[in-house]
Formats: sequence, structure tokens, C-alpha cells
Amino acid sequence: RSLVCAKVPPEHESPLQSLTATNVVIVAGKGGVGKTTVTAVIARAASRDGRRVLVVELDGKPTLDELLRNDGGGDGDDPSGGMLEVVHISAADALDEYLRDHGFQRIAKRLNKTGVIDMVGTAAPGIDDVVVLGKIKQYEQSGDYDVIVVDGPAAGHAITFLTSATGLANAVRSGPVRTQSDGVIELLTDAERCQVVLVTLPETTPVNEVVETAFALEDDVGVQLGPIVVNAVDDGAALPDIAAQDAVLQGMAADVADAIRDAAAFRRSRRAMESTEIKRLAREMPLTQLRLPARLVAGLTSADIDLMADVLAESEAASAADRG
Repeated sequence: RSLVCAKVPPEHESPLQSLTATNVVIVAGKGGVGKTTVTAVIARAASRDGRRVLVVELDGKPTLDELLRNDGGGDGDDPSGGMLEVVHISAADALDEYLRDHGFQRIAKRLNKTGVIDMVGTAAPGIDDVVVLGKIKQYEQSGDYDVIVVDGPAAGHAITFLTSATGLANAVRSGPVRTQSDGVIELLTDAERCQVVLVTLPETTPVNEVVETAFALEDDVGVQLGPIVVNAVDDGAALPDIAAQDAVLQGMAADVADAIRDAAAFRRSRRAMESTEIKRLAREMPLTQLRLPARLVAGLTSADIDLMADVLAESEAASAADRG
């Protein structure tokens, strides 16, 4: 199996350039891998680079607002000259707007009053995803933004989310729904306009899932795949060898020394496992690989996002040697 739409940028192209090479960047990955964090890092790095950035959040959570809060207390103009804005899109609101825009104001109002609008997605599978993608397409075509970064659904839903337009287009021969679906398909399959950036952790299960997701997206959607972001990599200072470690621990209380040895052994084991999985991912996925460091904190803040944006802007893509 090979990813024919894999995009490997020229050596001189920076990670930020490859991540923002299209108008729309949809960030997807298994739940818990840091998809929202990566969305925030890409957006912050792009705005610092002078881009006009729109961040789209689909789950109704305020996390991105907090992570992208600037020194002024909110989103908006970046000190570096860019612009950063966060919007939240729900399927119900997008469908309501779609009906109103197409002359069905009375129907939209009635559906909202009765709560039926929340059930339309069940009655017409895929339409809720299509109207959300249609709203993203409107933002893209407005010309108001250089880059639109979408905090996409978890890996499992990402496939149905991105194939919804094809399903509706096959089911509906004409009319506004078919037009909307065709427009979304045109956006998703245009390698100059849209790409999907997959996120994973350097662990066995997330790597397995991101590989399967990548092939499924290519087979079922035909969407351009951007670089893979490996998040939370333990790439801190080198650990001392065992002899140097034991020399330092001499004279310490036995229980303290044993605890330090156990912690160091765990850290070495963790790093070895991460290295193995990163190399396996590179062998199985012919995509540029970008890495973000682990932040050993209880909860990420906007300051952490700023630091990781610096790392992203200054880092280099993983070399082909890592595939060996």
C-alpha cells in the first residue's frame, strides 16, 4: 500500500510552510492525542508569521479560546502582525443558517422552536456534516483569511465527516443539497485548497490508528494528506549512563536512590519505545513527519502553546534516515 497523495515538501520548505500550504487545514486524530493542542500550535505559529488565521472549533468547547488567548486577553491581532480569530460551528446552527440563506426562514424558525432541527442529521445522514463543511467553504471563499485551521473530529468520525458530501451527492441528483455537496467535494479534493493533518502519539495504538486513518482517507475521500504531527515526544535532555547515575546517587538514602533509579529506568524505556514507534510510523507512512515536545504540566496554557509554536517554527522535518 502506498499513499499516492502524500505530500513531501522540498527540503528548503519549513514545517510551517508545509502545514499551511493550503487554504484549509483539517487537523484530525484519535481522541487523546492532542489534536486541539496541535490545532492551536499551528494557528499561533501561522499568525506569528503574519498570516490571517481563522480557527474553527466543532465540538462547542472553549478550550481553543483559552489556549489562543493573547496578552490582550483574547484572540485578534497578533503582535507579530498576523490576525487570529476563533469561531465555533455547531451542526444545528449551520443547518439553521443554511435554511435561512436558501429562503426557508419560516421553516428554520419553526424547527428551532420545536427542537426538531437537532434531529435532522439523524433523518438525513450526512447533511449535518455537509452544512458544517459548507460553512467552512464559505469562510475559505470569503478571502478574509490566509489559513483556516479546523479542529476536526476524532479519527473515527473524521472519515464519515469527510465522506458525508460524497454520500449525499450520490443520493441526491439535483437541488441545493446536491450543489452544497458538490462544492464541499470540490474543496476537499483540491490539493491546492485543502489538506488533512493527522496527529498521533509515539505509542503503538495511536500509530496503528493513524496509519489506518490515513489510508482510509485516501481511499474514501481522496483528500490531500499533509505532514503527520507526532505530539508529546520526550526529547528532553539526555539521561546519564548507568555508571554516572550511580555515582551521583552514592550517599543518598536507599529508598530515595531506588526511586530515582526506577524513574530513570522508566524514562529510558519510554524513550526507547517512542523511538521504535516513530521509526515504524516513518516506514509505514511516506509522509513528512513533524514532532512536538511533551510538556510535563498538569494543564496546557496559552504560554505553552506559544512555546510549542516557537519549536514548530524553528524545527526541521524528520529526515529520511528515521525511516531506516
